[in-house]
Amino acid sequence: MIAIPDFAAGAMENYGLVTYQETFLLFDDQHSSVANKQWVAIVVAHELAQQWFGNLVTMEWWTHLWLNEGFATWLSYLAADDSFPEWKIWSQFLHECEAGLRLDGLAGSHPIEVEINHVREIDEIFDSISYKKGASVIRMLQSYLGAESFQRSLASYIKRHACSNAKTEDLWAALEEGSGEPVNKLMTTWTKQQGYPVVSVKVNNQNLEFDQSQFLSSGAQGEGQWIVPITLCFGSYDVRKNFLFQTKSETHDVKELLGSPIAEDNKSWIKLNVDQAGFYRVKYDELLAAKLRYAIEKQLLSPSDRFGVLDDTYALCMARKESLTSLLNLMAAYREEDDYTVLSNLISISQKVQRIAADAVPDLLDYFKQFFINVLQYSAERIGWDPKPGETHDDALLRGEILTFLAKFGHDLTLNEASKRFQAYLEDRNTPLLPPDIRRAVYVAVVKQATKSIRSGYESLLKVYRETDLSEEKTRILGSLSSSSDPDLILEVLNFMLSSEVSNFKILFELIIHNYIKKLAYYHIISLEIDIMSCVMRGQGN
Repeated sequence: MIAIPDFAAGAMENYGLVTYQETFLLFDDQHSSVANKQWVAIVVAHELAQQWFGNLVTMEWWTHLWLNEGFATWLSYLAADDSFPEWKIWSQFLHECEAGLRLDGLAGSHPIEVEINHVREIDEIFDSISYKKGASVIRMLQSYLGAESFQRSLASYIKRHACSNAKTEDLWAALEEGSGEPVNKLMTTWTKQQGYPVVSVKVNNQNLEFDQSQFLSSGAQGEGQWIVPITLCFGSYDVRKNFLFQTKSETHDVKELLGSPIAEDNKSWIKLNVDQAGFYRVKYDELLAAKLRYAIEKQLLSPSDRFGVLDDTYALCMARKESLTSLLNLMAAYREEDDYTVLSNLISISQKVQRIAADAVPDLLDYFKQFFINVLQYSAERIGWDPKPGETHDDALLRGEILTFLAKFGHDLTLNEASKRFQAYLEDRNTPLLPPDIRRAVYVAVVKQATKSIRSGYESLLKVYRETDLSEEKTRILGSLSSSSDPDLILEVLNFMLSSEVSNFKILFELIIHNYIKKLAYYHIISLEIDIMSCVMRGQGN
C-alpha cells in the first residue's frame, strides 16, 4: 500500500499495489485525530475488501458495479467492527444509509442496477447509490436472512465465481440456495427500481394500518412498490414482530400481531424498522409519534432507533409531510442525549434547518440558533474541552463535532475559549490545550471571529497552514476557512483557495455552499476574472 500526494482518486484497489491519498492512509499519533484514525481504518478495509469483491470476483458489466462498491462499503464496517469493537462502528453506518436515502429520494436518482451503454455513463454511477444504498440493502438482507446463513451463502458465491465474473442474479441465486428464502423476488424490487418506500403506520380501533408509497424529497407522489422486510417492536425490544409487506396497504389486528392491545399510556410505543436495518422511512400517526417522543426522552429506544426517528421526521418535514413544529418538538426530546451517532445527526439537522431559516426567515435566525444550542447544551457541558480518563472513542469524536457546531453558531463561551487555546498553540505547538480532536473546532472559531480589518487570527492560521507538512492538518485548516461570515474576508479566502498554495480544489465548493453569506462573494468571482478553468485543470480529480 502506498500514499501518493495529490492522488486523483481517494484510493484505488489495484491488485498488488493499493494506492491512497495521504489522508486516507497516513496517521500521525501526535497530530491526527481519532476521526482520521477511524477514516483510515474504513478506507483501508474498503480497498482490501475489493481484493475479493472486485478483483477475485469481478462484476460482469458496469450495471453490476454495486457488487464491488456496495459490498466493499458494507465489508469495511464489518472489518472495522471486528478490529475495533470499542468503536461501535455499526451505529455510525447509519450515516452511510442516510446519505443513500437522501440521494435516492431525488426524482433524478437511478436504480442500483442501471444499464450502461456508453463509456461516458460510467462515472455517473460512482455515487451514493452504488456505494451507500448498495451497502444498506446488503445490511437489510443480512438482517432478514440472519448473519450465519448470509455468510455461508456469500462464501459459496465467492468460491463459485472466483477468478471469473458475476452479475447480481448470481448473488441472489447463491443466497436463495443457502437460505431457502425468495431472495431474487424480494431484492429485485430494491435493485432494479429507483427509490425506496415510506411506510406509514396508524392506529385505528386497535388495528395497525400500514401503507407504503415511494418517498420523494420534493413531496411528490411516486409510483414504486417494494417488498419490505418489516421489523417492529412494541413497548420493549423483547416484543418483536417481522413480516414481509408485499402490497400497497395492509391492516393487522394489534392483539394478534403483538400479543396485547395498545394502551393509552406512553409505555405502549411501537417502533418500526428496528435498529434501522431496513432501507426505508417510517411515518407515524400523531398517537404513535407522541409515544415515541416519550420513549426517546426516557432513552427506551436503542441509539440506532433514536437516530432513525429523528432522521425520518426531518426528511418528512423537508418533503412537507410533517410540520416544522413536529420536528422541533421532537428535537427537544434529545436534550439529554449521550450517543455520538445520534448527536452527530442532531447537529447535522440543526445546521440544515439553520441554513433554511437564514434564507426563509432571517429575522428569526438568532432564535433558531439559540434553540439548537439549548438542545445540545447538556451534551456540550458533559463532554467538555479536555479528554477524560477512561473516555470512549465516541466521546473523542463527539468533542470535536459538538465544539465545532457551537463555534459555527457563534456561541460566545466557545469562541472565547477557542481563542485562548489557539494562542497557547501559537506559543507552543506541543501544548496539551489543543489536541488534534478539537483543532478543527478551534480553527473554525478563529475564522468565525476574523474580519478584513481584525485578521491576526486568520493570518496566524494561514501561517500554521504554510508550515505544516501533514496533509490532514492542511485539510482541517482549509475546511475551517468556510466559517467566515465577513464578505470582504470571504473574497480574500476565495482568492487564496484558488492560488497555487492550495491543491485540494474540492474544499472551495464547501466554502461556497456551507454559509449563505458566501453566496454574495460567489457572485463576485466573475467580476474578479478568476481563471477557474485553469484551477480545475490544476486540481482535477482531487
